[in-house]
Amino acid sequence: MKTLKIAIISLLVGFTFASCEFLEKEPTKLTPENYFNTEEEAASFLTGIYATISQQAFYGADYMYLVAGDDMSHYGGSRGPADRGLICNNATTSDATVTALWYVLYAGINRANMFLENIDHVTGMSDAVKAQYIAEARFLRAFYYFTLVQCWGDVPFKTSSTQSVVGLDIPRTDRQTIYNFIVTEMADAAETGLKSAAELSYKPGRISQSTAWGILARVYLFRAGEYHREKRNATQAETKDYYEQASFYAQKVIGAGHGLAENYWDFFIDLCANRYNTTANESIWEAEFAGNNTSDTQAEGRIGNFFGVPAKDFSSNSSIVGKADPGYCYGFIYSTPKLYNLYINNHDIERFNWNIVPFTYVFTDNGVTGRTFELGKKAEVMAQYGPISYQYGDKDTENTSKTTNYSRPCGKFRREYEADKKDKNYTSINFPILRYSDVLLMIAEAENEANDAPTKLAYTYLNDVRRRAGITEYPETLSKEEFRQAVKDERAMELCFEYTRRFDLIRWGEFVDNMQALVSQAQSGNAANWPQGQTNVYAYFNITDTYNYFPIPDAEMSVNKAITQNNPGW
Repeated sequence: MKTLKIAIISLLVGFTFASCEFLEKEPTKLTPENYFNTEEEAASFLTGIYATISQQAFYGADYMYLVAGDDMSHYGGSRGPADRGLICNNATTSDATVTALWYVLYAGINRANMFLENIDHVTGMSDAVKAQYIAEARFLRAFYYFTLVQCWGDVPFKTSSTQSVVGLDIPRTDRQTIYNFIVTEMADAAETGLKSAAELSYKPGRISQSTAWGILARVYLFRAGEYHREKRNATQAETKDYYEQASFYAQKVIGAGHGLAENYWDFFIDLCANRYNTTANESIWEAEFAGNNTSDTQAEGRIGNFFGVPAKDFSSNSSIVGKADPGYCYGFIYSTPKLYNLYINNHDIERFNWNIVPFTYVFTDNGVTGRTFELGKKAEVMAQYGPISYQYGDKDTENTSKTTNYSRPCGKFRREYEADKKDKNYTSINFPILRYSDVLLMIAEAENEANDAPTKLAYTYLNDVRRRAGITEYPETLSKEEFRQAVKDERAMELCFEYTRRFDLIRWGEFVDNMQALVSQAQSGNAANWPQGQTNVYAYFNITDTYNYFPIPDAEMSVNKAITQNNPGW
């Protein structure tokens, strides 16, 4: 199922893309003169562009340390990521993880530039295949630029490949110019070469038209909120036009054969079990991983290991398998009490019991023997996803008193659905970059903002998501402000731990205020149902406006003399 990811890693094992400076200042050893000869070589090079997505600096691992901290989730591990400080509010301009993401994104852009400059040299390729490959490369390049703009704002912009190590001092380009490029590239790619999701059999590892349309909607929504972090008045485009475009492109996804899985957890069980869309075509784009770290082809990531259900390591004991070894997980990411209470206040027990772990494992030297559930949770879980989870029989017990800890580990990515034998740290679990429920909520938000009130369409799609979760639908009586808050809450409950919340808060102009509002609550510790909060967790929320942007890495500014000023506060 994961053939694209395996091909990515195989390519990178076979060829060296040397890059340790901005925009490939050491030109790649794989040159156009000796590579762009056949369709197979073009396909391999295109796969190398895709490879950026799953690199350790991006969705493969460390991106979590950059964007997973928000008002619904926080770092709760026993070891603070001292050199990966955005999530813990202690970053510097020399932060190693920030620097790695910067260079990985520009390496991906340079590969795309090389590909687009040389694809015409390939002989024997059909026009249709060539158009598809070009469209995929254009989209990926635009997506990498969008990620840069989301994180850094104005960034150096270049659409030709690096040919020399001379003359590479490039100033930052105004983000609006880059946005214009991004939306044009993505829209054109969707119309001039990308295959439909149906033509790709709804396998989300490859870019489809649905991917382009859905991500375009995300781009327009983020662009609509740029005035907040730039501290200026909104333009006409930002108050209406961009929302109209977001709704337009998101609605194009509606007619592409996608749908919501029958149960919320169905999607994530598919994700963790190395399969796609078994009950509905909800998954639109995933960062792909495969294997258990035992072969020469390394295609694994850290999803489910950095964050998931905390468990001990039994990987070195070959006799401990199945339910006795649900897979090692550090459990670095915890919910905040704000998310916990949001589920309670909405009577949302389905997403609550999947996303926030409702139990702890019971361990012996021979592995896991059972689970201890929160009071009242065992029966709920058994009526939900219990029958398709590991079964421990009478060894599954329940606490006799109600929990006073509302900050609990993320349960969204569960290693128990991985095949045996599980590696300690590396997993085959894909990461969901875009799924259908997100598209529905983008339409709901955009319709409300563009029309100064929720439309019929806005209610339909917001309530579709709530109906799947088994909670009360909203009556069509909400004001614009009430509906806006309803969408914000729904996105939190539906998409928590999926790397969207931090950027949502930034585009809404609420990141700093929402984070700071939790400082005193965290400091209250047990009194606020937040035992971890009193130690170092409260400091993670005491951010300033500086954190609306990533710092431009010192390593970049030291070699690119055209960048003379860092982002505000850095």
